[in-house]
Amino acid sequence: MKKIFLLLLFTAFGFTAFGQKTTDQKVTELLSKMTLEEKVGQLVQYSGFEYATGPQNSNSATVLDEIKKGKVGSMLNVAGAEETRKFQELALKSRLKIPLLFGQDVIHGYRTTFPVNLGQAASWDLGLIEKSERIAATEASAYGIHWTFAPMVDVARDPRWGRVMEGSGEDTYLGTLIGLARIKGFQGKGLGNLDAIMACAKHFAAYGAGVGGRDYNSVDMSLRQLNETYLPPFKAAAEAGVATFMNSFNDINGIPATANKYILRDLLKGKWNYQGFVVSDWRSIGEMVPHGYAKDNKEAAEKAIIAGSDMDMESRAYMIELPKLVQEGKVDPKLIDDAARRILVKKFEMGLFDDPYRFSNEKRQKEQLNNLENRKFGREFGSKTIVLLKNQKNILPLSKSTKTIALIGPFGKETSANHGFWSIAFKDDNERIITQFDGIKNQLDKNSTLLYAKGANVDDQDKSMFAEAVETAKKADVVIMTLGEGSAMSGEAKSRSNLHFTGVQEDLLKEIAKTGKPIVLMINAGRPLVFDWAADNIPTIVYTWWLGTEAGNSIADVLFGTVNPGGKLPMTFPRTEGQIPVYYNHYNTGRPAKNNTDRNYVSAYIDLDNDPKFPFGYGLSYTQFKYSDMNLSSTNLKGNQTLNISVNVSNTGKYDGEEVVQLYIRDLFGKVVRPVKELKGFQKVFIKKGESKTVNFTLTPENLKFYDDELNYDWEAGEFDIMVGTDSQNVQTKRIDWSK
Repeated sequence: MKKIFLLLLFTAFGFTAFGQKTTDQKVTELLSKMTLEEKVGQLVQYSGFEYATGPQNSNSATVLDEIKKGKVGSMLNVAGAEETRKFQELALKSRLKIPLLFGQDVIHGYRTTFPVNLGQAASWDLGLIEKSERIAATEASAYGIHWTFAPMVDVARDPRWGRVMEGSGEDTYLGTLIGLARIKGFQGKGLGNLDAIMACAKHFAAYGAGVGGRDYNSVDMSLRQLNETYLPPFKAAAEAGVATFMNSFNDINGIPATANKYILRDLLKGKWNYQGFVVSDWRSIGEMVPHGYAKDNKEAAEKAIIAGSDMDMESRAYMIELPKLVQEGKVDPKLIDDAARRILVKKFEMGLFDDPYRFSNEKRQKEQLNNLENRKFGREFGSKTIVLLKNQKNILPLSKSTKTIALIGPFGKETSANHGFWSIAFKDDNERIITQFDGIKNQLDKNSTLLYAKGANVDDQDKSMFAEAVETAKKADVVIMTLGEGSAMSGEAKSRSNLHFTGVQEDLLKEIAKTGKPIVLMINAGRPLVFDWAADNIPTIVYTWWLGTEAGNSIADVLFGTVNPGGKLPMTFPRTEGQIPVYYNHYNTGRPAKNNTDRNYVSAYIDLDNDPKFPFGYGLSYTQFKYSDMNLSSTNLKGNQTLNISVNVSNTGKYDGEEVVQLYIRDLFGKVVRPVKELKGFQKVFIKKGESKTVNFTLTPENLKFYDDELNYDWEAGEFDIMVGTDSQNVQTKRIDWSK
């Protein structure tokens, strides 16, 4: 009996001493066999030879030789079952046969692309976002990819920054929840499953706060602001088990993030106890030299490894310099061991030591070549991200029997542009991506006619196509204008000082408007644009972002009313660039403006209205929603009580529809000033025409916490405004007192 008990005991504790070794034991044993150069090799990542996201140092022959010698731990921009197998075969020629990790920027889909990420955030639908990443992971893993450099969880309040398209907008709360949904989608049921890939929380940290909205630029802010606004999505990602982190390019208060001990050692690996590994962004270790923080690559490597950066992407600093730094006593070999251990653990968790080729399966790749179910979902998802900004004359939805429709603008017959920035190009993109023209034409009745005129190019001064466009418009009953920014105008290194329509697109719009024809304006973009003339003069405007593989079908579904748009803006839209940064959750001042036009010795511009053009959380529907009967469980709470909030939402219009009901709070008085509003909850509800639903929220003291000037994280007793509404400006408000 005693023997049976001991056997059961050993079984319960996982055979750690008497049978199968734990991952930690396997890594410890492997590290004991590795030379210093082999350990450093695990910290080295190179790019493949066909595609790069920055200046490349790699010489292909040298890289291939280094892989065979076990001096490379990871490759990026290598994809496809055949290609990844070839590189893995080289790695298995090394002395210890340690497999490579293959990384790729799988940002908003892989073979099937979905809306650009900011557009996805406009859906406010965490389930759809998670599913999109589940599909992306399934497709990417079938092409031999182990690791994606996503999600980007940077909070971004400046639309001049091109990478706003890659994130979830200006709000910390919304961005955190979307980041978690993406991580769950990528990593699925856990690393090691064939349809799961390693996620990467980026860019650590505060990359979205660069001065002037310029990419790679400096960030100078208080630690309180950093901890309260920019770090929470990363902390949540760490707690959720995201496999990796990526450094940001910027310096934070004078210290480049890649060598910033406060965020990497003290917070991430210290206070947060993060067990994954940190990869630099493209050459960000070597870029500390032009930053003026390191005199050469050797000093940059020293500062980066000491601060906590584990893997060097493409700067060659670690491979060349770390062995020398250890031998000179400038770098503790324990730091090399720790970094290598973190990377090796992930390779074991992915099952690569059991079968290095398990993700390089041509049969699986073929199954994902044109997955019709994935495309069907992409069509649905795209339609859910579209934001209806104006519909004053109820032109939308259009009738499918409209006799003649004219589609005018430079994006009407675009194919690969529908991907948007940060997409994977395939040779058959032009054949498989649904254009706006085809999407609309396929839904029109057989007796209806769809005309087309390009009208203008995206970014030049050529007006020679105006005449044809005007004549085309005159023949139509309704004109659909498709304007915006080119798909490559938003993304990395795509900061813009001028956010208006480029080229002569606005001039084209004005000419078409002179015809008197009803106009539906579609705006294609990866960020908020400035389009005041259109916003003031065109009664029907839809923001269509860049929607991916099924773009044309998604757009047509909304235009013809198959889908009632329910998207809400995840960023505030400014009136002009001079208003930037403009975001809903700003602090008040001692002289706040009393209304939109108050400019008399208050915090305002003398030549501009105070409100934005379109506020955070804004979006219309083909139907109307009425809010009433907002109730609180109490207006006087104490201690850890829970506040229950309810509101009645009625669909008073003619169409079934979805509404995103938003909950905001305001802490009226504090030891540090608090924002005028903070999003603390939202629910997306479907309500049939003529019906009503009661929407419920709860708040606890945990939702009231904030950082004070000494970085204490707690809540204060006092008065709070509780606000519920359809966007950040249109809310019902009730006041409560919450004591400790």
